[in-house]
Amino acid sequence: MITEANKRASKKYNEKNTTMLSLRLNKKTDADILQCLEKIGNKQGYIKKLIRKDLIKEVIRKDLGGI
Repeated sequence: MITEANKRASKKYNEKNTTMLSLRLNKKTDADILQCLEKIGNKQGYIKKLIRKDLIKEVIRKDLGGI
């Protein structure tokens, strides 16, 4: 059972350490994205992995002189 103290502690932690983002996708124009995401169990992890891959590519590009 979650106590009121646990709820307050979680809320305090989340306010200090996390950011919530929301994404609205169009059922028609983003159908391919929605279809892909339906197959993914951990959507947050999947999206974070894709972003980190992109960040690594950007760092490599900069290291290579903008190629």
